Amino acid sequence: MGTTASQLGKDLLSEYQVSAQNAHKRFTELLTKDEKDLPNTRVSMERVLTLPELKSNPFRKRICYVFSTSEQKDGSLTFEDFLDLLSAFSDSATLEIKSHYAFRIFDFDDDGTLDCGDLEKLVNCLTGETDETRLTTEEMRQLINNILEESDIDKDGTVNLSEFQHVISRSPDFVSSFKIVL
Repeated sequence: MGTTASQLGKDLLSEYQVSAQNAHKRFTELLTKDEKDLPNTRVSMERVLTLPELKSNPFRKRICYVFSTSEQKDGSLTFEDFLDLLSAFSDSATLEIKSHYAFRIFDFDDDGTLDCGDLEKLVNCLTGETDETRLTTEEMRQLINNILEESDIDKDGTVNLSEFQHVISRSPDFVSSFKIVL
């Protein structure tokens, strides 16, 4: 009985070790030769965005800004930031963790709520901002009103984290679709 638990623990530890090694390999591929020898090196957002897993994500820049611990607020990532990003987008991350980070990514003005401006940017990221895909002013207004009608439980004109998490909890595909796999 005790050996089964130990074996499971060893298997899980081995899986995490392989994941961390893969993450480190991908991170160091983004570094220049000189940067590889420096401790706590940051990779610029521009280089992080060259990863195929992020290149086509409409929220790629916001993802970098949310996970970056840079005092310059430039979206650059340390290896620890990169691990946090991968952890939040992993299959093993909980609904609570994924919805927390999704909320932060969608909160474009970082004020702790999703207001009309955030929702408009969110919709534009999803639909694209070309003339062919951009919603008309009336379509955008109606869509934002529908989102708020469905999500804004306290009727204050914004969606807070708990309201967002309530909506996400009713979306069975959210956990499986909010992921990045290296």
